Amino acid sequence: MKRTRVLLSEASSLTAREFTTVLGRSGVEVEAVSPASTPILRFSRWCRQVHRTPSPSVDPAGYLHRVDALMATGRFDALLPTHEQAWLFAAGRDLLPHASMAVASLDAFDRVQSKIAFAALMDSLGLPQPAWHPVDAEQDLAALGFPVWVKAAFSTAGRGVAYASNLDEARSIWHRFTSGAPTLVMVQAPAPGRYAQVQGLFDRGLLIAAGVSEQLVAGAGGSAAARLSVDHPEAVEAIAALGGHLGWHGGLTLDYLHADGHPSFIECNPRTIEPGNAFAAGVNLPVLATDLATGGELPIEPRITRPGVRTRSTMAIALGAAERRRTRRAILASVRDAIGRRPPLRDSREMLTPVLADPPSLIPFSVAVGSVLARPAMVNSLATRTVGSYAVTPQAVDRLRRRRPRSDADERCPRPAGNDGRTDG
Repeated sequence: MKRTRVLLSEASSLTAREFTTVLGRSGVEVEAVSPASTPILRFSRWCRQVHRTPSPSVDPAGYLHRVDALMATGRFDALLPTHEQAWLFAAGRDLLPHASMAVASLDAFDRVQSKIAFAALMDSLGLPQPAWHPVDAEQDLAALGFPVWVKAAFSTAGRGVAYASNLDEARSIWHRFTSGAPTLVMVQAPAPGRYAQVQGLFDRGLLIAAGVSEQLVAGAGGSAAARLSVDHPEAVEAIAALGGHLGWHGGLTLDYLHADGHPSFIECNPRTIEPGNAFAAGVNLPVLATDLATGGELPIEPRITRPGVRTRSTMAIALGAAERRRTRRAILASVRDAIGRRPPLRDSREMLTPVLADPPSLIPFSVAVGSVLARPAMVNSLATRTVGSYAVTPQAVDRLRRRRPRSDADERCPRPAGNDGRTDG
């Protein structure tokens, strides 16, 4: 029997690495595209090949043409967006005639890709979030008092979000965010509670799977480098309402803070984020996304992760320690605690670089951890360089939008031919 083969939209992010781990363990063959010469997926036995492409931000049309040429070979069953390329695929859908993929309309992306547009949408739907205010002038920085989070409308990997405890700090952050290309900014009040995420996979607005987890250990940029799956039905209900309102197709992730499972939403990522914990907790989002893209069987009722499952990403934990503490001792201690599965990581499962199952993954782990051990402050430049290889800018999307010959209504392609039934379990 022919094995399923998928093409990932990039090869440098932690999400792409976790997609590869999950797909590889599921018997799916993986290839990827990347403008970088040595992305992290080069070092995985589960990634058969990484194909070079133009940068999706510098040459978005060239990137899409290269992706479509690969899909036109017929070697791949599905194209899976693992980061902001999902936004680019929506904007340049007409340049991907050979791609089987599950991606929402550009109109839907426009309502959630911008932090400001997302906050306005959440207000209109009555979904809980901290107070916020757009910043049109410097005096707006103090509209909510202090402290506040200052957020650029468009950013990735936590690089456009900063905490300001007073007006001087807010001014400094605002000027930093707006010093280059014109950038819209908002301020948002802090919210109490623990940081968590809910991931949803949608078939034209219908929720087919969800994973919910909270942060156990922070990585670089405040990300969740270790996770615990949790039972938060209010979060699942909220993402189902949002996805249904938008008619969302594909992956969608909401970040929130919670007290006893009651969420206050702070961020939207219109894609699937790091699916390893959901996989360990019983929901295989990458395989379901492949089924969604190819017309495979889908569950009748949404599959929801079981609570109580711990996962970790040791490399990400070390990078988070380097960013926060800036000492070799702290980095080494974080690696020791992760590998030794010390609390809160007891019984946790490695999802990012599972060296025993995927020996080549030791190479990027050693390089990244060795680099920050040699020079802890290097973590910022390392993260910036990595993010730069897969980030998609609003300017790139606008370039595609200006040349698009079709309207958003034309984007709603029929589901690929195949078994349109849904199965239990």
